[in-house]
Amino acid sequence: MMKSYENQPHFSLITNNQSLADCCQLARQKSAVALDTEFVRVSTYFPKLGLIQLYDGEQISLIDPLTITDFSPFIALLADSKVLKILHACSEDLLVFLQEFDQLPQPMIDTQIMARFLGLGNSVGLAKLALKYLNTEIDKGATRTNWMKRPLSETQLHYAAGDVYYLLPIYQYLQKELSATPWLHAVQSDCEMALTKTKKLQDREGEKAYLDIPNVWKLNPLELARLKVLAKWRQDVAIERDLALSYVVKSESLWKVAKYNPRNTSEMLEMGLSNNEVRVRGKKMLQLLAQARRISPYDYPKRIVRIVDDLRYKKALRLLQEKAYELTPQGLTLEILASKRSLEALIKWAWLHNESQEKLPDLLVGWRREIGLQLLALLKSIEC
Repeated sequence: MMKSYENQPHFSLITNNQSLADCCQLARQKSAVALDTEFVRVSTYFPKLGLIQLYDGEQISLIDPLTITDFSPFIALLADSKVLKILHACSEDLLVFLQEFDQLPQPMIDTQIMARFLGLGNSVGLAKLALKYLNTEIDKGATRTNWMKRPLSETQLHYAAGDVYYLLPIYQYLQKELSATPWLHAVQSDCEMALTKTKKLQDREGEKAYLDIPNVWKLNPLELARLKVLAKWRQDVAIERDLALSYVVKSESLWKVAKYNPRNTSEMLEMGLSNNEVRVRGKKMLQLLAQARRISPYDYPKRIVRIVDDLRYKKALRLLQEKAYELTPQGLTLEILASKRSLEALIKWAWLHNESQEKLPDLLVGWRREIGLQLLALLKSIEC
């Protein structure tokens, strides 16, 4: 029988190494625990971890990362294959765990992904699930507060405790409903995919940073060569000084410098760069432009090809969407099986990446593969 969730949850604030070791030891005796993080990422490249929430079904532990020096017991819990880690909308939490502890929570299940397969929406929030399953309203008022400031307020602590307190029973309801469907394995597969994508995100190379700049496709190979040098420098500075990329130089400014190749800082100001960007980074950017002039045309990046500019694109996407809709298993939506983004990834893989076996698109991985192969066969049959 489910307990009542009307009262505020009780919690312990974990502020030293021994307390952390004790709560992690207890948690490792459970088959499943709920996890969440609170962090700040406004002006920094890396998220600043402000709090970790852990609920083992009996005890809520609010772990203060600013006062603890030995996280090995927590890392062991993250890695413990016997303990399922339950998270909600986990993508940012996963990045934080990987950055802070070089360890992802495994095995892991995301209640947002579970809810997706039950037709509750593609990105349903925890508050909506708490209302549906626990008849409880969660106050999200503390979401945007400063989690690095100490002491944390009672409002912040209760908010943080609630996130994991409600997460565990919500998981139990979702698990029960999913067990009556054929989609439990698919959910596990998508959670594994989330872990894999997190590892790839962390491994992003500075050499490819220019590809993340908006409107990069508008530049010719010479301009791309400049942008590649500038974007790598910006990412290196951001990582070294832990600054948000836009706090080094805004992407739009970087694009303009690569496009118009200013000869001096006055021209940079005329192009619309801020006084601060020009004062702090202008001279360095001019040096980088000079460096880019020495690059051989043979080494210029290739012009960015967009599939939307391909004459076959509209027809291909429409036919793939129609076919995917036909192939969508009963009880699932087209968005879960094959979103527009995943269909575009399949088209790119086939048309631009020569069907590289190293980087398979989502539609050719896991439970979607069988249907993805049928979509690929259709794609290959489409003529110019």
